[in-house]
Amino acid sequence: MIRSNLSGLSRCLLLSLGLVLVCWQGTVVAKERDNSPDLRARIDAAITKVRPALVRIRVVSAEYGEGREMKMQEVGSGAIITKDGYIITNHHVAGHAKRMFCTLWNREEIEAELVGTDPLTDISIIRLKPDKPREFEPAAFGDSSAMRVGDSVLAMGSPMALSQSVTLGIISNTELVMPRFWGAYGQFRLDGENVGGLVRWIGHDAAIYGGNSGGPLVNLRGEIIGINEISFGLGGAIPGNLAKSVAAELMAAGRIRRSWLGIDVQPLFKHSQQEHGVLISGVLDHSPASDAGIEAGDLLLRLNGTITDVKFEEQLPDFMRLTTGLPIGKEVTARIEHDGKERTVRLVLTERGEMNPQQQELKAWGLTARNISFLIAREMKRDSLDGVLVTSVRPAGPAGEAKPALEPKDVLVEVNGTAVTNLQGLADLTRTLTDGHADPVPVIATFERKAARYMAVVKVGIQELKDPGLEVTKAWLPVETQAMSREIARQLGEPTLKGFYITRVYAGTTAAKAELKPGDFIVAVDDEKLMASGPEYADELSSLIREYDVGKTVELTVLRGKTRIKVPVELVRSPRMQREMKKYRNDDFEFTARNVSFFDDAEQQWDPDQRGALVEEVKSGSWAELGSLDVGDLILEVDGHAVENVDDLRHQLEQTASAKRSVVVLKVLRGIHSLFLELEPNWKT
Repeated sequence: MIRSNLSGLSRCLLLSLGLVLVCWQGTVVAKERDNSPDLRARIDAAITKVRPALVRIRVVSAEYGEGREMKMQEVGSGAIITKDGYIITNHHVAGHAKRMFCTLWNREEIEAELVGTDPLTDISIIRLKPDKPREFEPAAFGDSSAMRVGDSVLAMGSPMALSQSVTLGIISNTELVMPRFWGAYGQFRLDGENVGGLVRWIGHDAAIYGGNSGGPLVNLRGEIIGINEISFGLGGAIPGNLAKSVAAELMAAGRIRRSWLGIDVQPLFKHSQQEHGVLISGVLDHSPASDAGIEAGDLLLRLNGTITDVKFEEQLPDFMRLTTGLPIGKEVTARIEHDGKERTVRLVLTERGEMNPQQQELKAWGLTARNISFLIAREMKRDSLDGVLVTSVRPAGPAGEAKPALEPKDVLVEVNGTAVTNLQGLADLTRTLTDGHADPVPVIATFERKAARYMAVVKVGIQELKDPGLEVTKAWLPVETQAMSREIARQLGEPTLKGFYITRVYAGTTAAKAELKPGDFIVAVDDEKLMASGPEYADELSSLIREYDVGKTVELTVLRGKTRIKVPVELVRSPRMQREMKKYRNDDFEFTARNVSFFDDAEQQWDPDQRGALVEEVKSGSWAELGSLDVGDLILEVDGHAVENVDDLRHQLEQTASAKRSVVVLKVLRGIHSLFLELEPNWKT
């Protein structure tokens, strides 16, 4: 997978020199290892067979931090595996998708939806959603267990988000694992799951880069024998047989159900004389294993009639697949050796469940949270799954400003005395408490932190932006000035010159009509000499002008070149400052805009009647940022409807939210260029 930041593109392209690369759609062909006609023909045949099934997947996914859901755009690969448009890819490509768009081999783009995902094997299934029902040309799975070291393979996908490509290599290892001596930091974890605990990768030297993730590893018969996933010098693919079985269950049920014994295991000791077995290194309390009397240090010799044989790290994934594939809720037998004596025990296995449930942003609380899974509860030594686990907190948000402030890993258990059982319950309760209230509502939140229980008042709700109101208007001279300095006066040969240098005359104003010009020096107002001779006098002229009534004509003494002239100028009402303009914050797309001020027109050299809403803030990781909306953009239209001001903008975007339009088109003015931006929100979240 590759994210939209391609700063390492040049470096990666340089690294590709010398690798075997067979590509189409205009991608450069590098030198081949073997130019034999037979190999060339087999490669061409395999490409032709798989090519129609290969897709590039553009994903808008979510990450969570600082109390917010942050969207980002990423690109990965996948392969169509059924005629009705099911696609296999990696969990780390599609597992957290908010929206997905697949580009087919003919450059056709079709939106897709997530069917099911499994972080433990890093496999996701998505499905194409064409406008009309149709059939697609799928790729077929081969038998990955039949592959041998030295067999030629093709890694297919969209490296660096480029067009479809394929690289040639050989299988270098059929049972690749992460070495134990790498420790916990050497594990490949996704959503808290150790992928290497269940997956034994097919190692190969076909070049793969960011963007290849989820693409198929193909034999020369054009069959999928792996799903490319990792690369650290050597590429690693999830075996096709495992990927196929996971895909079948995800397509059938949308999730994977696995059994759980409640044990930790490791290979037998190096000095062990045992021919078979696996060493039980730990047993969790209140688990099927502990209920059956199994203890740490026991050897597990057989499980439900199957001999267990774990002398080496490479054998652990096989054992884990055995234990997680047993029938849930049914009795199984285990042959145990304890203190040199063998015995048979009976266990009823429970369902393992997922490690980390999907996170969610609770805007009204200024935090992100998830439900408590069976495994999280065990890790936290909790007897109940009730409550909501806080995963991040916005520092200046409601939960972050409470005393004491909520923190990551806190468990929210009550609000105003009402028990909180899960995220949906908290969201429903929050709506009940805040509906009809324009301002945040103080509530008593009860939360647990490790073994302690706390209470805090949290002001729950989204604070609406207040109209800043009008500052008191005063008389104003429509020019910008710079206070004279002693150094400038001396350089001009006028060491006694005091006053203000005109830097700008606002077009169409009384100052322009009076023919004041940039470069003039104002030295007196109504014959009252100005004293400005340094920056400390910067407010002298504006303070003096504000003492007059609006509409009053003052006579300025102006030095123009060597000539002193008298210039009468009518004073006008001071325009509203930019900070006074009405603002609107859109919480769906997460940006803030305000009305255009007189000074915006002047700075941008717009026409005085320029209309629109000026973007003042765009949150990082927002739908607005993904759609390329930028600070300083002037929004002119929403879906073809003109935007005069922020009230128009609010009205148009509220209609958009009500209709849940899949694409929202903004016309914006950016500098001297106008452009159309396509925002593609997911209204489900």
